[in-house]
Amino acid sequence: MKEFFEGMSTLEQTYWMVALIGSTIFLIIFILTFIGGGDSDMEADADDFVADDGGVGFQFFTFKGLVGFFTIFGWTGIVCINEGLSTIPTLIISSFAGLLMMVLTSLLFFWMHNLAESGTLKIKNAVGVICEVYLPIGANRSKMGKVQIKVQGSLRELEAITDNEEELKTGTMVKVIEIVSAEILLVQKLTQKN
Repeated sequence: MKEFFEGMSTLEQTYWMVALIGSTIFLIIFILTFIGGGDSDMEADADDFVADDGGVGFQFFTFKGLVGFFTIFGWTGIVCINEGLSTIPTLIISSFAGLLMMVLTSLLFFWMHNLAESGTLKIKNAVGVICEVYLPIGANRSKMGKVQIKVQGSLRELEAITDNEEELKTGTMVKVIEIVSAEILLVQKLTQKN
């Protein structure tokens, strides 16, 4: 390795080091992503740079984005030096290329996150939905039963109670009027008015 760096300027040695280290980390992330170990928590270290507003918005400073910056920065610098450009143009071009890669990486993961559908049930989406009693529900909240309800595009069985004066038998059509707690629904029997 020492022979490789002999005869190079300090700038060229720096670009080679950045390119090699960045490429090595990129390769590790790439392999971990395909075997399933690197996708979920890799962002945690660098996400501290971004203020937490309760949502996953567009995040510029992520670990993968920084790795992309340094990898492209290094390789672009090497190409510029090999083409005979001086120090200032090399620094400007390689910095621009690295920033462009960082933006593209951030956009890619932002779009991928928006495309991915969360499997987490948002129980508030059940309010107002018409569903069918699956297990009988006791009158006046006397016995908890279950309903089959389509929420967020999937059919689910959720626990339910009612304030109706009569027991709601299996197959009865009901409407969710309120969320009582966690995943317990308050339902009422459908009438002609509903």
